[in-house]
Amino acid sequence: MASPSQKRLQRELKLMQSEPPPGMKVDHEVAMQDLTRWIINVEGAAGTLYEGEHFQLQFKFGTRYPFDSPQVMFTGPNIPIHPHVYSNGHICLSILTEDWSPALSVQAVCLSIVSMLSSCKEKKRPQDNTFYIKTCHKNPKKTKWWYHDDKV
Repeated sequence: MASPSQKRLQRELKLMQSEPPPGMKVDHEVAMQDLTRWIINVEGAAGTLYEGEHFQLQFKFGTRYPFDSPQVMFTGPNIPIHPHVYSNGHICLSILTEDWSPALSVQAVCLSIVSMLSSCKEKKRPQDNTFYIKTCHKNPKKTKWWYHDDKV
């Protein structure tokens, strides 16, 4: 019998397949092999700095999802150059940690990431990128983020 977490993930997977956010497509085969690990292919939105670029988001879900947020990061050969995205794929976005709510969904997270990328005015890495990637935990959820820039 499926756990409440698995049932929620199955519902969200169906929704991501039938009504994906613009420019996003879940890799159904990867998700079906392991419901707790999804790859979402992201296409940069038209008219933005990322137009025509392709990225991959990795979602990892724990057994307490949706009460605990998923681990979300960019993965693959092309990590977006953005003031809130570290070169190791970690994303500084409050809804992925302290502002997470069980009412949020994979779709909501994806929309927030698309919005974050689309509103970017200049492609650059975070100022502390070099130090962060040398000292951070592999799991971005273990980082104590300091949210100080809401302009990007």
